[in-house]
Amino acid sequence: MSPNPTKPLETTIAGDNEERIKRFLAIASHDLQSPLRHIAMYAELLLDDLEETLDGEQLQSLKMILEKAQAAQRLTKALMSLAGGAPQVTLEKVDLKAVAEQIWSELIEEAGARDATLAGQGLPSIRTDPALFGLVLRQLISNALTYRSASPLHVAIAAEQEGANWFIRISDNGTGIDPAYRERIFEPFWKLPKAGAAPGAGLGLTTAQELLKALGGDISLEHSDANGSRFTIRLPAG
Repeated sequence: MSPNPTKPLETTIAGDNEERIKRFLAIASHDLQSPLRHIAMYAELLLDDLEETLDGEQLQSLKMILEKAQAAQRLTKALMSLAGGAPQVTLEKVDLKAVAEQIWSELIEEAGARDATLAGQGLPSIRTDPALFGLVLRQLISNALTYRSASPLHVAIAAEQEGANWFIRISDNGTGIDPAYRERIFEPFWKLPKAGAAPGAGLGLTTAQELLKALGGDISLEHSDANGSRFTIRLPAG
């Protein structure tokens, strides 16, 4: 018997999945707040106590720790608000090229993919929430790194304005997505099969989709074959 006989089963399942996603985001974001707060606090204390005694590289590293902890705090607060049904969106001018290069540098360092390349010349500044949009872009680049082919990874980012919207396209030369799975990649708690891939919650693209909805946009898989994939992000240009 259906949980609600007046609703189609698909609608009920979608609603249940949405609630599970919100609970997951709320719990994960809440649990991260305390350690992030302590990291930021201790970094500030160390800066106050040791700033005069550190060399330039050490000082820069400590400031980077503080900056990253504060950025993560802002992001977890945004995710908590999203899970609560009232997302707090802070719109500001975002240099798309700078954001992409920063995320790329961090992920390449983590993955050790020294032969990977990024193309994104002439990218514009857009008006959006930097924390939420950055999380979306990070997920797409991370996926490209996870599902790369035997060839050196190449990711290209392009953006163009069409009417009242920006269309940001992220292409890669990875393994592509099997046609059998293309309808499922945005499903919550589903992960694209890959031998040896690290286990995860299967919420990356689902969360990206929800974040873009909060920003008034959306995401779609525009193209995928054996030569790679291309995702398209739509965001309001206003």
